[in-house]
Amino acid sequence: MKVFIGSDHRGFQLKAKVAGILESLGHEPVDMGTHDEGAACDYPQIALDVARRVKAEAASRGILLCMSGIGHSIAANKVPGIYAALVYNKEAALLSRQHNDSNVLVLGAKFVNDADILEIVKIWLSTAFEGGRHQRRKEQIQNIERAVSEGKI
Repeated sequence: MKVFIGSDHRGFQLKAKVAGILESLGHEPVDMGTHDEGAACDYPQIALDVARRVKAEAASRGILLCMSGIGHSIAANKVPGIYAALVYNKEAALLSRQHNDSNVLVLGAKFVNDADILEIVKIWLSTAFEGGRHQRRKEQIQNIERAVSEGKI
């Protein structure tokens, strides 16, 4: 699977680790930046770039990394059809896929335990959306997105 991966300067080292994990699992990481750990950068554009690519390529996913993950989550979720989940542990990774069909994983370098990163990524990539009652809720979210884009909200 193609996985678009982006970070700001605070998630740069974790991005390198996650890219290696993706490759070891047989996935294709596509680095969307930043490419310079030493220079402070603004995360919203990186989140937008990853979100746009995930939206454009149906079978792909995205991973965003920064210090807390909060800003990346907010920015990526502004793109209709992107369901970015801020995940700090394995159970949240599982539920973000089973219940929410997340297509972008957001990790906060300050809060994710190094020992859990491999399992978080593996779980998130391998877990299927359950559908059922969760499909109804996903459709409600899509209706909100549509209403916003049509200027009804």
